[in-house]
This record gives sequence, structure tokens and C-alpha cells, in this order.
Amino acid sequence: MARNKFDIDETLETPFNFAHFKRALVYVKRYKWKMITAFILSAVSAVVALFAPLITKEVVDTAIPMGMNGDEKAVPYIVLLSGLFLLTIIVSVILGNIRQRIMTKAGQMIIYDIRKDLFRHLQELPFQYYDDRPQGKILVRVVNYVNNVSDMLTNGIINFVLEIFNLMFIAIFMFMVDVRLSLVIFAGIPVFILVMVILKNKQRRAWQQVSNKNSNQTAYLAESINCIRVTQSFARENENLGIFRRLSTAYRKVWMKAVTITHFIPFSVDNIRATIDSAIYFVGLLVIGFPAVSLGSILAMSNYSSRFWQPIINIANLYNNFINTIAYLERIFETMDEPVPVKNAEDAYELPEITGKVEFKNVTFAYEEGKNILENVSFTVNPGESVALVGPTGAGKTTIINLISRFYNINDGAVYIDGHDISKVTLHSLREQMGIMLQDSFIFSGTIENNIRYGKLDATEEEIIKASQTVCAHNFIEGLENGYQTEMSEGGSQLSGGQRQLVSFARTLISDPKILILDEATSSIDAKTEKELQTGLNELLKGRTSFIIAHRLSTIRNCDKIMFINNKGITEAGTHEELLAKKGDYYNLYMAQK
Repeated sequence: MARNKFDIDETLETPFNFAHFKRALVYVKRYKWKMITAFILSAVSAVVALFAPLITKEVVDTAIPMGMNGDEKAVPYIVLLSGLFLLTIIVSVILGNIRQRIMTKAGQMIIYDIRKDLFRHLQELPFQYYDDRPQGKILVRVVNYVNNVSDMLTNGIINFVLEIFNLMFIAIFMFMVDVRLSLVIFAGIPVFILVMVILKNKQRRAWQQVSNKNSNQTAYLAESINCIRVTQSFARENENLGIFRRLSTAYRKVWMKAVTITHFIPFSVDNIRATIDSAIYFVGLLVIGFPAVSLGSILAMSNYSSRFWQPIINIANLYNNFINTIAYLERIFETMDEPVPVKNAEDAYELPEITGKVEFKNVTFAYEEGKNILENVSFTVNPGESVALVGPTGAGKTTIINLISRFYNINDGAVYIDGHDISKVTLHSLREQMGIMLQDSFIFSGTIENNIRYGKLDATEEEIIKASQTVCAHNFIEGLENGYQTEMSEGGSQLSGGQRQLVSFARTLISDPKILILDEATSSIDAKTEKELQTGLNELLKGRTSFIIAHRLSTIRNCDKIMFINNKGITEAGTHEELLAKKGDYYNLYMAQK
């Protein structure tokens, strides 16, 4: 049962956890020298820019009075100061550009590392993980959340430290110009702190809600795209549009609330800064007065006031982004920390080349605790035998083949292949000796040839054609516009259901498995093609242990053994003729299909 659906928020409000950020710094440390270089460039650029107000003060207090007094040196001096002023701008822009290039590259490398680790873990997670979650809620973590954290982990860290240094440098320059007016500027800081204290928890809660609603919307969008054919078949467009509108409306409302709270911070700072600027002129001109304070000093302090409050706004924005980043990192690391129950044991060994003997010994299994699908199931299949699994829907037929492939861990008992407990061998060595064709015949984007080669990456063109001929796929493939080089879209929508199954069949058979597992492999194939296919399969199955699930009993009557699965176990087992003679469950099923 899914833990949550597209209309259920993933988590309730969670407390601020700095540990997630510390964990993310592992990725940042890999590029520390790029970060240090970028920081040095930023610091130099910031210090150079701080000389501009001093140049302005010198122009107003010295150069202009020199010109008014007829001093011939005034014009060259103003030109020199103007050149220096322009130089500060040029140096700051150049250094800032170089720094941005470095940080962009570092940010993309961090994105790559996080996404690679996340994707690697997703590849290892068992079927159960994907059974429990909407695909969209997994995708949003790999794509959106990783993108959202990259800037904070690169530019955010550097900018935060840089803005602190900026404040320190600006404060030094301010006190160098006038201590009294500097204290006027500092008087606004307590008001700003009060605003931040009031808003910080509201910000965090608001952006957590945005994350939840965005995840819900993405999950439903992915579901809707995947089932578009069903939607149109049942004329569900309007109903689905209504659901999407509700999800979008919910997202818009929480986003607007979060943005309103966030924007209140720069709004407050702008008002504080405007008030401080007015106070500078009021105190400078009316309280202190000329000549105790010069006009150039007042202009310089007004300039420094703007520069002083801009880092504070930036720090506030960085704090907001930091809060968002923690929420995203929580989801990313939650996925990375998802346990992998189906994995190699510490002492796992390579499964040697097998002959195909399969044994179940008192196997009990449940997808959900307390709801057993199989109980104390035992059977033995000898090498080269073909075994059909039949029975009502949900009885556990697919479960048995999933356990042979160790897609799930059993709750009790053991499964052996050639006497090896499959829980003690490596997954790769186990599955590489199996050919598995599940009910869903998925076709990857790319050519038909590459889709078949997916089962054996080094397969030659001749091997691909031979496998296709065996499963009766060669003729229809040759009839396509570009034959084996025909490009497929994701899912293979250009092919019929039966054609997709035949391509998947060829992909499975080309791996030359010792154990062949076919789960409803011929369900979408017409009777004529199935008859032709059966001839080829009979040759292919020789010497291979095979497990076949099929609801059409005509396809499995020649199997060496038929096992009827029901009531959490095997109720009957034997050949087609033996089971008919018993006139039990298999007999009733067979007669119902005649």
C-alpha cells in the first residue's frame, strides 16, 4: 500500500535540522579550492568598490572647492579622481565575472555529484520502495530539489561569509568618515533583528508547505502523463483538469503566502534604510551642523548607509534560501538514507555458473506485515524442467518468480539455486544468469536493435536477428521503415501491445539465461503468432529451467509440471493430464476455459 498519494503531503511540519546542511558540506569540500578562489576574488572586488564613496567625498570636499577658488590643479585632480572611480567599477565587474564563472562550474559539479549519488541509490532500492510511492514524488527530489540546493551550497555559502566581511569593512570605512553618523546607521539594527525573530518560524513553515504542494502537483502530473490513454479512453479530461486545478490552487496559495512573508523582510529593510537616510541628513545638517561635519561626509555616509543595509538584505535572503535548502536537503537525504533491504550480504559470494535447479523450502512471504501471500511453500524444480504457475489473480504466482529473482526478501524459509541460498550470493551474479520477462513490456527510447541489445550489451547483429526470429519478431521488425534501426519513443507507442511483447521477448532470450522466467509473456500476442512462437520456444526451453505464468492454459499444457497456486500455497502439482485426472482446482479452471 502506498505511503502517500498525490493529494497527501509527504511530511508534517519538521523542526529545523542543521545536521542536513553539515552533511551537504561533504559535497562542497570536494571543490573547496574553487570556493576559496571565488571568495578571495569577491572580497577584493568588494573592498575595491568601497573606495568609491571616499573618492566621492574627496571630490565634494576638496576638488570642487579647489575649482571654485580658481586653483588650476582642480581640473586634473577631478579627472584623476574620476578615473579612479571608473577603475573601481571596472575592477569590481571583472573580478565579479570571473568569480561567477568559477562558482557556476562548482555549482554544476555539486549538482552532478548529489544527483549521481541519489540516482545510484534509487537503482539499488527494491521494488517495494517504488510500490509505495508515486513516481512524481521521486522525480521531484532528483530534479527540482537538487537544482534548488546547488546555488545555496556554492554561492550561498560564499555570499554569506562575504556579506559578513562586507559589513565589517563598511563599518570600518564608516567610522573612518564619521563616528557619530555611523551610530545613527547602527540604530536601525535592533529593529531589523526584531522583524527577523518574528518572521523566521513563519518563513520555515510556509516554505515547507510550498515544498509539499509542489511535490503533490508533480506527482499528479507524472501520473496523468503516464495514464493519458486511459484518461482519454474514459473521457476523464474534465475531471482530471479539476483535480489538477485544485492541486495548482493549493500550491499557488501556499506559494503566495510564503512569498508575502519573505518579501516582508526587504520591505522592512527598505523602510528602515529610508528612515536611517533621513536621520543621517537630519542629524548631520541640523543636530551636528556645518562645519562640524562636511557635506562630503554626509554624502559619503548616505552612500555607505545604502551599502551597509544591502548586505543585511542579502543575508536575510540567504537565510530564507538556507531555510528552503534545509527542507530540500531533508527530502534528498531521506531518499539516500532509505534502507536497501534487498542487497548483498557482507559475506556474499559470486554464484557460479548454474544448471538451474530451484528449491523453495518452507517459504513464507508478505508484502505487508501480517498479510501473508505465501505460507510454508516448498517445491523442487530440476534443471531443464519447464514449470507453469496457474491460479486465480492475486494468489501469488508473480510473487514466486519475484522471490526466485530476489526482488524481495522472504520473511521465513529459504530459496536455493543449485544448492546455493540466494540470500548469500551477489545479486548481480544471480540475476545475470536469469532471463526475466515481466508483465509490463517496457520499450526504452532508442532503436529496436538497442532495445533488444539491452539484454546483452555485446550482442552482435546476427545474435539480435536470431533472437528476433526465434520469437517471431523478425518479420514485423523488417517491415518497419528503418527495420532494426527504427527509433522508438519511450514506451514504444509506435508498436502494438503484441509487438512490444515480442521485442521484450527477444531482449530476454538474447541473454541466453540458465533460468527463464515468463510472466504472461504471450498475453498480448494473437493466437496465430502464439502458435508460431511456441514452436521456437520449445526449442529454446530445452536445457533451461523455465517458469511460465499464463492464464491461457493452452500455452502451458506441454510443461513438465504445472503448479496450481491458491490459498497461500501450492494446492496441486503435476502434468496437464495428471491434474485433469484429479478433477480438482486445475480441472475446474481448464473446463471453464473450454
